[in-house]
Amino acid sequence: MRKILNITVILLLILGVKAQSQVTISGETTNLESPVKLYKVFDGQLEQIAQARPNQAGNFGFYFYPEYEGLFVLGYDNDQSLQKKFKFYLKKEDRLSISLTNDTLYTLSGKSNSKENQVLNKWYNLTKSLEQKSVYFDNTLSTFVDYFPAQEITVKESKDFLKGKQTGNAKFDAAIKDIIKLDLAILATNFVSTPRTAHPKIEEYSDFYSTLKASDFAKNTSLMYNYPYGKRLLLSLIYLNKTQAHLKDTKTAWLEEDLKFVPNDTLKGDVVLSYLKGIKSEGEFDAKTKNFVQFFITDHQKKQINAIKIPLLTYKGGSPAFNFSYPDEAGKNRTLSDFKDKYVFVDIWATWCKPCVDEIPYLQKLEEDLKGKNIEFISISVDAGKDKAKWLNMIKDKKLSGVQLFSSGGQDILDYYKIAGIPRFMIFDKTGKIIRADAPRPSDPELKNLLQKIIDN
Repeated sequence: MRKILNITVILLLILGVKAQSQVTISGETTNLESPVKLYKVFDGQLEQIAQARPNQAGNFGFYFYPEYEGLFVLGYDNDQSLQKKFKFYLKKEDRLSISLTNDTLYTLSGKSNSKENQVLNKWYNLTKSLEQKSVYFDNTLSTFVDYFPAQEITVKESKDFLKGKQTGNAKFDAAIKDIIKLDLAILATNFVSTPRTAHPKIEEYSDFYSTLKASDFAKNTSLMYNYPYGKRLLLSLIYLNKTQAHLKDTKTAWLEEDLKFVPNDTLKGDVVLSYLKGIKSEGEFDAKTKNFVQFFITDHQKKQINAIKIPLLTYKGGSPAFNFSYPDEAGKNRTLSDFKDKYVFVDIWATWCKPCVDEIPYLQKLEEDLKGKNIEFISISVDAGKDKAKWLNMIKDKKLSGVQLFSSGGQDILDYYKIAGIPRFMIFDKTGKIIRADAPRPSDPELKNLLQKIIDN
């Protein structure tokens, strides 16, 4: 996670960008104890980028260059909570001036606020009483008896809300329609999924709930990914739709049933990931993911998979190996699965690592001794990308044989096997499963005996 800067005024400058391109946020708050956090929206979730602690007068500020034009969030406390969060639309050169009251309300102040944020503030004012009932359930006595009628009124008013409110910014004027749709949906689903003194039967839900279909929201990633609570909303809609259909989770097909409500494959991957976070063992993880790997499409999803799986790994014999994919000296990408039906010996090394280089003659002798056997020797360099020429030169100078791969730092394989030091040697079977994740060095006679025994069996 990136380092969070904790100063009153945040300066995130990008070289070459003119000062007038930055966004300035100035505010005042009645909460002098908690820092005000600034979030960007990343793949349908909040990601904190800065925080500012107010001074004794309650003043705080941010000065930064936005990565995109769209929604940002200011707020307090739990990063993914709906409580104490306020949405704003920011683009280059914007000046936002706000007042935060009791952590749960905000008003615009001054005359510098953009037309976009003035419209967004009017929408906030229209929905804030509904938000108080839905989001701040611990501070209200609201039940479905008073919430459902209020919700139907707000939904009706939303249909005419944008009349006469065009800002001249075509991107925002299109985005606000989605924001309205998403805000109403998150308030509605949050209400029925949070503690109340009385809960309605599904037949008592108000008419608006019949219009909320996960399939309508999940046709593509852009709608959910550009909204601060998109992933949370998707899961809530799936649960709502299952309840409406009177479906119950089964022990064997609960996730398959959930995915039927989601037409987009990438979003299906997000749904699977949300469930995997509760997995407690490597075996359970493998069992749950084997039928869904095709849905882990984005680089971010693949990183999340590894972040969930790595702490569970035991590296016992028979466990799945990391299916690396790195280029060889000719630039052709090679993966572990390319060597199916062969035993594989992997050497993790670097040109700057003297113990690694010292093992090379022993490795070459081992390769010669086992020549013609059903085993492939693969050396993976974890040299930095800038040192690729050194790696190529060493291959030539030392006449390195076997399969030589360059990983540009190899952080993924280092993380997967929790490798803190190199060289590291590993042995895999003909199906790509671990035999030894920490094998003896080539200089150790035990290694040759071990490999011969494995191959002969």
